Amino acid sequence: MGFAFAPRLPARPGRSTSGLPDKNLHEHLMSPNLESQLQALLDREAIREVMYAYCRGIDRGDEAALRLAYWEDATDRHGAYNGSASGFIEKALKSRSSGLRMIHQVSNISIVLEGRQAAVESYFQAFQYDTDPATGRLRETFLCGRYADRFEKRGDEWRVAARTVIYDWLKEAPAPEGDEATRFGVRAPQGQMKPDDAWYALLRQAPFAQ
Repeated sequence: MGFAFAPRLPARPGRSTSGLPDKNLHEHLMSPNLESQLQALLDREAIREVMYAYCRGIDRGDEAALRLAYWEDATDRHGAYNGSASGFIEKALKSRSSGLRMIHQVSNISIVLEGRQAAVESYFQAFQYDTDPATGRLRETFLCGRYADRFEKRGDEWRVAARTVIYDWLKEAPAPEGDEATRFGVRAPQGQMKPDDAWYALLRQAPFAQ
């Protein structure tokens, strides 16, 4: 007569083979090294959110989002502009008051953390309408480049302390004929400036409204 036996199953993470919490694993999870790694992940995510907020701010003319991306004493070397970030924001908002379309996208975000500072390189693509100074006519401009940013963490918050915009690609073309309503056709809603864009309408709804 044989004897049947059940194989011993491996313990679940955080549990010993008896099913009780594994004290050694708990101590390992709370180790200073793991805590520092977790903090680094949180810092990196906070920096990415700043980059996304900047894009929304510049595209939608959202002053609050733009100002939350930079520290008050930050600097920005941005094309022909080289000065305070506050001055750049004022210049950008004046330009955005025209309501001409502009779309920024960031990717390939590389972050080098050193304590409460970070060197951040972010690739960008920018599609925008502007006026050709030679003809006075509307044109499309496609820009690619990188934001080279020095971020600083003050308190619990990360923002840009110094920015240099590096340009890698430029293509210009005449704006298409016809009005936007005709070109977009049934594709609605179309992007708008703050507060008329559908994104801000969503934020005004529960449970997001504050």
